[in-house]
Amino acid sequence: MLTNSLASRDVAYQLHSYTNLRAHEEQGPLVITRGEGVYVFDDDGKRYLEGMAGLWCASLGFDEQRLVEAAIRQMRRLPFYHGFTGKSHDPSIELAERLVRLAPVPMSKAFLANSGSEANDTAVKMVWYYNNAVGRPEKKKIISRQKGYHGVTVAAASLTGLPANHRAFDLPIARILHTSCPHHYRFARADESEEAFATRCAEELDALILAEGPETVAAFIAEPVMGAGGVLVPPATYFAKIQEVLRRHDVLMIADEVICGFGRTGNRWGSETFDIAPDIITMAKALSAAYMPISAVLISEKIYEAVKRQSDEIGTFGHGFTYSGHPVAAAVAVETLDIYEERDIVGHVRTVGPHLQQRLRALGGHPLVGEVSGIGLIAAVEMVRDKTSKESLDPKLATGPRLVRFAQDRGVILRAMGDRVAFSPPLVISEREIDEMVSGFAGALDDTLGWLHEKGVAVSAS
Repeated sequence: MLTNSLASRDVAYQLHSYTNLRAHEEQGPLVITRGEGVYVFDDDGKRYLEGMAGLWCASLGFDEQRLVEAAIRQMRRLPFYHGFTGKSHDPSIELAERLVRLAPVPMSKAFLANSGSEANDTAVKMVWYYNNAVGRPEKKKIISRQKGYHGVTVAAASLTGLPANHRAFDLPIARILHTSCPHHYRFARADESEEAFATRCAEELDALILAEGPETVAAFIAEPVMGAGGVLVPPATYFAKIQEVLRRHDVLMIADEVICGFGRTGNRWGSETFDIAPDIITMAKALSAAYMPISAVLISEKIYEAVKRQSDEIGTFGHGFTYSGHPVAAAVAVETLDIYEERDIVGHVRTVGPHLQQRLRALGGHPLVGEVSGIGLIAAVEMVRDKTSKESLDPKLATGPRLVRFAQDRGVILRAMGDRVAFSPPLVISEREIDEMVSGFAGALDDTLGWLHEKGVAVSAS
């Protein structure tokens, strides 16, 4: 029975995202009341190293006063204005200009929204609008990937290739397709190299486009590193081969940079890390270091010119949100970009990222560890029952969530995606703090192994 007043009130009144609601009634929430650097504190004062930067997003930690002050200044000066019917304000103008100039490939315009889901929904509508504008009303299908994650609005959840986002929601909607997941560890054939596997993934995409009809396929959307699907780093040559298929069939490339953008992979953009040349880029999360809700969509000149002509013909570009480019959120985002540049956050990630990857890979000999994947300051460890055969643990055991609870007991917050445990700490984390995080995880691995033994589950390390 819950006795803590905050926890009791939460259970009584709040509906939580990505939560087993029946179990939540019994267990209650972890109530976080304040933050300090890479740490957060619960309502009992216990400190946790936030190994996920919240939801992959609190890139500058939890008490960056410059962002607080930027919000206060803008709140006092102009707390709200909109961008409808030709209106604007200086924070949104500054942010749009900065984003277009920072893009990894030439871009023309920025559309501002409030979340990654809204950004990806906007990208879908932009693709449809564009193809209507250029006289291709049948070219509307968008291909995503199994295990890809693109949000929870109706179109974005349809793009997402995870069953829990579709089941009982009547998704995906029409004209959304999914191709193979590029996870070499799980889906490569015996002795199939990364490059050979990448070739097969590209061939499967090509076959899907041909089966559907290239004249009906409009765009392909991908995260440079797949996040909520398990922190899946693409196999060598994957995006080069994929983009060749897209060019052959005149299919637009949408890069979902919601997680990877602004330094996570060791470059400003994941597209730079993996040589992606997108026609549309979506971003959110680290755009404001998560201090205010904001997202953006960048579009190429080719797309903008067609959209402009269509809006002139119709009389308006009939898309937008009340809070698109909210002045407070935009001001915080501009200040965030300033901090990234002044403190060379990308350089810092390049310095400490290898330490995270090395520390995690050093756990590869643990009986439970099957795969360690990652780049920069994003990583995942997959637990298996048998290391040689890669046999998974029984899903009914919910081993990943159990490990995350053990880690939380040890003062480290991580995230389970099945039996893959993700790491995505604030970009400002130090090597010492990485050691603390990985040590807590290593202890939780041992706790989990002991728990499995108590349940009579045999784990083979041979």
